[in-house]
Amino acid sequence: MEVCGGQTHAIVRWGLDQLLPDGLRLIHGPGCPVCVTPAASINQALALARRPEVILCAYGDMLRVPGSEPGDDLLRVRAAGGDVRLLTSPLQAIALAQSHPAHQVVFLAVGFETTAPATALLAQQTARLGLANLSLLMAHVRVVPAMAAILAAPGNQVQGFLAAGHVSTVMGLEELRPLVERHRLPVVVSGFEPEELLRGVLGCVELLEAGRPAVLNAYPQVVREQGNPGARALLQQVFQVVDQPWRGLGVIAAGGLALRPELAWLDARARFDLAEQGRAEGAGAQECIAAQVLQGRALPSDCAAFGSRCRPEHPLGAPMVSSEGACAAYHRYRAVPCRS
Repeated sequence: MEVCGGQTHAIVRWGLDQLLPDGLRLIHGPGCPVCVTPAASINQALALARRPEVILCAYGDMLRVPGSEPGDDLLRVRAAGGDVRLLTSPLQAIALAQSHPAHQVVFLAVGFETTAPATALLAQQTARLGLANLSLLMAHVRVVPAMAAILAAPGNQVQGFLAAGHVSTVMGLEELRPLVERHRLPVVVSGFEPEELLRGVLGCVELLEAGRPAVLNAYPQVVREQGNPGARALLQQVFQVVDQPWRGLGVIAAGGLALRPELAWLDARARFDLAEQGRAEGAGAQECIAAQVLQGRALPSDCAAFGSRCRPEHPLGAPMVSSEGACAAYHRYRAVPCRS
């Protein structure tokens, strides 16, 4: 199983899964942070974006992610007059808050450990400047606990992991070793180019054949043993590890990051009393099998709505929206059957 949406897109784009010999199968995992952001967090972002005093800031691929109800997304709220801003860096929220002192600026903080250091820097700078009109709606998640949850689930078929090279660039290899020791399987850190992915697959197969559970770094040109010490220190200064719901996987122990108590005043959920919006769950898209796709138990093409009632311009689930979602990859790179 690869646990990076960028790797999934490369695998599907270049047909790497179709080139492998019989008996060797790649399973797409929950490698897209946009896709695993729970509906409750999206509901809260939607509620904030509808408030006239709020400027809701997010990365661009969050605009089409549905909340509990299909079609209810930030793009629709913006079209209806909500002030929703696209950011390429979290630090841009500081300038927004400074130039709009009569508004509350909220940054929807989404991502794996790769983007979490930038959010941590935003929190530090906001505290240093004493910006009372800037807060964070936290939805950052941690990858290794999700890998552990997949291995512990009934019916698990994963015998080895291709770990996300960009996450390991920040976190290093240390946190992968307890996972390997507990579950006795190989984990290979891989890059994103076809040859890098195939090198990771080869390393995983060789470890399996040798019966040697181990962590292998097949991306040494980028990933170091200790990762990025500065980024890791920043995460520890700003965040604490918490249990976190993942869309499609449920609550994962130690699966997320929250602001430390001394920075709790930056928490948008507490500032705006968002508990009710977070609990408001609708019926959703009953035909969408995104949960099975995110768990690696189904392919996007197994969904009856794939390519017909579910398309990037009209998504039923988050994996069709995100630029790193598995459904979006299959829709873009694989032939889409015509379904009525």
